Amino acid sequence: MKKILLSLIALLPLAATGQTFRVTVTNPSDTDRKDVPVVVDLHKTLKKKTSNVLSAEVIAPSGSSLPSQLDDLDGDLIPDELAFVADIPARSTLSFRVQCSAVLSQSSFPPRTAAFMKVWDRKYRYPYINSIEYQGRNEPLATYDAIYGHGAQWESELVGFRVYMDHRQSIDIYGKPSPQLVLDKTNFYSTREDIAAGLGCDILFAGPSVGAGSFRGYVDGQPTYVDSVEARGQRVIASGPVRAIVEVTDKNWFYAGHTLQMRQRYTIYAGHRDVEVDIQLSGSDVNGLAFCTGVQKLELDNEGLMDPTNGLVGSWGRNVPDKAAEDLVEGVGLGVSVPALYLTSKKEDAYNYLDILHPVDGRIRYHLAICALMELGGFKDAKSWFNWLHQWQAELNQPCMVKVKR
Repeated sequence: MKKILLSLIALLPLAATGQTFRVTVTNPSDTDRKDVPVVVDLHKTLKKKTSNVLSAEVIAPSGSSLPSQLDDLDGDLIPDELAFVADIPARSTLSFRVQCSAVLSQSSFPPRTAAFMKVWDRKYRYPYINSIEYQGRNEPLATYDAIYGHGAQWESELVGFRVYMDHRQSIDIYGKPSPQLVLDKTNFYSTREDIAAGLGCDILFAGPSVGAGSFRGYVDGQPTYVDSVEARGQRVIASGPVRAIVEVTDKNWFYAGHTLQMRQRYTIYAGHRDVEVDIQLSGSDVNGLAFCTGVQKLELDNEGLMDPTNGLVGSWGRNVPDKAAEDLVEGVGLGVSVPALYLTSKKEDAYNYLDILHPVDGRIRYHLAICALMELGGFKDAKSWFNWLHQWQAELNQPCMVKVKR
């Protein structure tokens, strides 16, 4: 962030320009945790209005400053959350000091996540946009093609994603040989030169499936698209050094005889190959309706995982993402973990391994994760990928505990 030099404010005492609090993070498990997401609700934490907060510094126990970001989730230009990631050793608690300030900070950290949207431009300029909303009467292909990259994109160093700007709202995935941020260069349209240069590429052909953790309706035993809406939109909420957030909205979705409002949020943290998915639904009797997510079966050498005791599903195999380049065959691992709170049942069909879901108080939360065979030193077979999925779910079920002390 660029620092605004306001001499009058700079001369004010620290107590007048900022607030300090501590955040403790406890790792209850027997394994070290790396890049643990830490999120602080500023409205619950700060004594003064968060509109006075323009920057924040997170100081580790060592005394060094950690990358962090202030995120405005609702678009009112007031920060709602502070986010950072930290390494927490097994069976330990670390304390971090946070200093909020009414002065913009001059500090900057290398980005480890990114999110963006661009519109298609016949002059090939592809300007960035923060949000877009289409009327539901538009043809799906028109809204899909109007976005450069076909939808909002987000990534960590390890993996990349996009969500289609149409009635499918499918999650598509991008693989990378080595950790780096590349989507702003390739926009999911990797050339053979990009691939040869190690920039990675689109690694999945979703077709009629749920792809990698896409959210769907579920009617008469079948996944359904988000058809019949009054308006659908996408928004980039955050693109920072430690996390990226993309939002998808559907207004007046006529579904199973009900009119629903839906908001989907996809959040990825630095150092992560998994995405937090947060679905909020409102409408009459919404908690009694069925929805689904899951992972697709790969078209070549597919191996599947459906744990009968919980909401973990996974797949491993190969596919041809670009049907115009049949020689480019990509190996892929997919996974979804759904908490028992939202899980109704599981089902395997011709295309997918599905988790059938129900909202609780209008909300559904789950995680999706991916890997690419192209990753140097990464997963090379279904066994290693499925072992990682079980370990991942165990960590999700035993998260680090965050406490704020003012």
